[in-house]
Amino acid sequence: MQPPPENRQAWWSRFQTLLDEQEEWPTQYLFKFIVPRAQQAALEEVFDGNPVTVRASTKGNYVSVTARIEMASSEDVIAVYREAGKIEGVISL
Repeated sequence: MQPPPENRQAWWSRFQTLLDEQEEWPTQYLFKFIVPRAQQAALEEVFDGNPVTVRASTKGNYVSVTARIEMASSEDVIAVYREAGKIEGVISL
């Protein structure tokens, strides 16, 4: 979930508005990412010890990582996406 650089702040602001319109906080929020296998541990660290489900791709080069975590606010959700976005090759679903 990486917005274009020229619209980054506006994109995050709109995403936060959508989250606040669609969710009641706190809530269980579902995160899904695809990442190169070599980056799996870095992505799992983003979830700070919360349980994750990991599935390897057919060839094993990538893994999907899913986590359902209690989030207190839209700001907390965005913080997870921003942290995950720092990982090379990560794709948010």
